[in-house]
Amino acid sequence: MTQGPARKAVGDRVALVAGATRSAGRALAVELARAGFFVYATGRSSRVGGASEIGRCETIEETGDLMTEAGGEGSALVVDHEDPASVAALVAGIEAEHGHLDVLVNDIFGGDRYSEWDKPLWEHDLAGGMRMLRMGVDTHLITAHHAIPLLLRAERGLLVEMTDGTAEFNASFRVRVGFYYDLVKACVGRIVVGLTHELRGQPVTAVGVTPGWMRSEKMLEGFGVTEATWRDALDRVPGFAISESPTYVARGVSALAKDAAMGDLAGRVVTARQLADRYGVTDVDGSVPDCWGYIAAHGIDEQSGVDVDRFR
Repeated sequence: MTQGPARKAVGDRVALVAGATRSAGRALAVELARAGFFVYATGRSSRVGGASEIGRCETIEETGDLMTEAGGEGSALVVDHEDPASVAALVAGIEAEHGHLDVLVNDIFGGDRYSEWDKPLWEHDLAGGMRMLRMGVDTHLITAHHAIPLLLRAERGLLVEMTDGTAEFNASFRVRVGFYYDLVKACVGRIVVGLTHELRGQPVTAVGVTPGWMRSEKMLEGFGVTEATWRDALDRVPGFAISESPTYVARGVSALAKDAAMGDLAGRVVTARQLADRYGVTDVDGSVPDCWGYIAAHGIDEQSGVDVDRFR
């Protein structure tokens, strides 16, 4: 796995996973590499430059190592997607090495650390709220702006906007997450709608994808468990049984990226479970969690675990 410029490989299937340092982004980079894509995985936290403002220990180089362990090829790069010049240079490098881009996954955020869950807009820290918009909306627009011309050169291009929540769920204001978090996720869904309109007649499909209750590194730490022992948390929070690993949604996106009929999902926000049903993939334990189906049936506050087996 290269940690800098990639080898010359015109003709390869090429993917860019923007925001691949941890959680779903990391899993997406690994699964796309496993599927045979040459993957550019980008992030800010680095073994060399240190952690980003998020302050987590994971690094983009570790993602590169995991791509190699999966038998894949790619390049793990430190890129700040808020900086248009850095993103332009990244895309220029992909063009020089490959001449096209087949898949763009926008999974950049990390702004939830600034969210003040219990405060309305007029009481919420303004600087923190605006920072969330920069991290969760500006980065996606900057990256799409520079990468779409290269996607248009592919025989069949895919642009995936990672979000949190279905279109139906996000149509209403999400309580207890704060104004800005709700706004960011609503904006991502709107990006999918807008790009679908603007890409009509073009060989690029824009799709939104939402995982469910994902067992990210931070989530596992919060529950005091690991991916191997996550069920130990069910004694305290039975509802955690509906959770899923980051690999689950990544397997679905990887299958979507190879689907000749991907265009029939254009403009939609699909769940990890919907992708699992469409492509016959499972989570790492063989289950097929349907977190958003469970929420639709029982509400987002249901934590008793009632009826959960029907949604796994």
